[in-house]
Amino acid sequence: MSKEALSLGIEFGSTRIKSTLVDASWKPVASGSHTWQDSQVDGYWSYPLEDAWTGLHEAMKALFADYRSNHGTAPDLAAVGLSGMMHGYLVFDEHDNLLVPFRTWRNNRTHRASQELSELFQFPIPQRWSIAHVYEAILNGEDHVPRIARLTSLAGHVHYSLTGRHVLGMNEASGMFPVDPATGTYDARYVAMFDEILEKKGIPWRLLDIMPEVVPHGTEAGTLKENAIADFDPTGTVKAGVRFCPPEGDAGTGMIATNSIRPRTANMSAGTSAFAMVVLEKPLAGFHEEIDVFLTPDGRTVAMAHSNNCTSDLNDWVSMLTESSSALGTSGTLSDTFSKLLPLALEAEPDAGGLTVIPYRSGEHLTGFADGVPLFVRSADARFTPANLMRAHLFSALAAMRIGLDVLREREGATVERITGHGGFFTTPVVGQQIAAAVTGCECSVMETAGEGGAWGMALLAAFVKDGGGSLPEYLDAVFADASVSTVAPTDSDAAGFATYFARYKAALSAERAAVEAGLSGT
Repeated sequence: MSKEALSLGIEFGSTRIKSTLVDASWKPVASGSHTWQDSQVDGYWSYPLEDAWTGLHEAMKALFADYRSNHGTAPDLAAVGLSGMMHGYLVFDEHDNLLVPFRTWRNNRTHRASQELSELFQFPIPQRWSIAHVYEAILNGEDHVPRIARLTSLAGHVHYSLTGRHVLGMNEASGMFPVDPATGTYDARYVAMFDEILEKKGIPWRLLDIMPEVVPHGTEAGTLKENAIADFDPTGTVKAGVRFCPPEGDAGTGMIATNSIRPRTANMSAGTSAFAMVVLEKPLAGFHEEIDVFLTPDGRTVAMAHSNNCTSDLNDWVSMLTESSSALGTSGTLSDTFSKLLPLALEAEPDAGGLTVIPYRSGEHLTGFADGVPLFVRSADARFTPANLMRAHLFSALAAMRIGLDVLREREGATVERITGHGGFFTTPVVGQQIAAAVTGCECSVMETAGEGGAWGMALLAAFVKDGGGSLPEYLDAVFADASVSTVAPTDSDAAGFATYFARYKAALSAERAAVEAGLSGT
């Protein structure tokens, strides 16, 4: 296979760092992954940056071993793309020293900054956006702020370390600070407003001094430096000079992986977090705290309903049940347990039999929580069965996101007739798809590549650079020309069952509030 055929995508997700290699026909030919986990540092959800590099090395070694086992030779890369969890706070001084531990998207510690900037701009600035983290640090008088020389995302930082280019793709950049679709860079009006704040606060830098350059897709965004080869590839397989496309956010790779970048298309990504995205034909009539507004990788406006919590609590339950089975003498892997338990949700009572889950491992902005406590509630007459337990967890994984979708429908009159799903939630055939249809109230489509995730979407963006750019929608039409798609519509029974469950979920939020106020979140 020639050098010109192979493109590599790497995604630093919330629970996995995954690498995917695709050939000239965009089919995955090798993959590798590494599992990692966030933890709290000084009250913030964080990952040590050393763990990102360790995970990258493990994912790369696994990818190369996978390729060699199937092809008998080492791959020769033509293009690479990096993606990762969006938003958060990664700031460095002029000597590239990290100023505070990485504060991820999962933190709901910027409520004051989010509100003030949203009111000032008359544009929604969610708590997890990088500019909200910056402003909150300013409001709190944190002593590192005057020394900030570079603000970036996780993917942007790795890209900078490997290529020396302080850049981002359009979707990733628009999750740090509003990007004007007309200019393809940060909105000049809001930049001027924020610079006025900086001047009044006596901050020595201005916003554009620290922000990454926004680079359009289809454009080379740097090459691998000679002195960064070992950081990128511990096996020594890759040579300096390999082209990189602009680093992109996981929302952007989700849109790419589902071919959802044209107006009136919609997609849902569900894993550690859940978000539904609708590409708009016209701007929203107003701004809503529950709705993010950002851009597709090629610059079209998107409305997103994002929830911080999706499958983390479910994963913990399935892990516990796997360990319980092992203690009872029944061997099986975590994957085995998932494949056996999740399909039971389709055999459950429509409303999950009186069981209710609030899966808040962290705070949840859509329901007003800065911190979270995973909560399981059952009424005295509930039917506590494995099937109902699985259905309750799957319903709750998407319930907060549904609140955001309702805002789009009720306040903006948005119509969402069909949504395309991808991510870990949809790995088990049919189950996630049918649950998602019930929760969203619309048809849910899944492509045969649904389980490939963002690393595959990022590989497609790398291939777009390798193939010379052009029109990204037309390029994706060619990628997905022969894609197999299955579509499921919500049944009356499932829709009614979720409505009953949703009412219980919202009622149980008062118990969640009491648990958080009692200090049970551990923060």
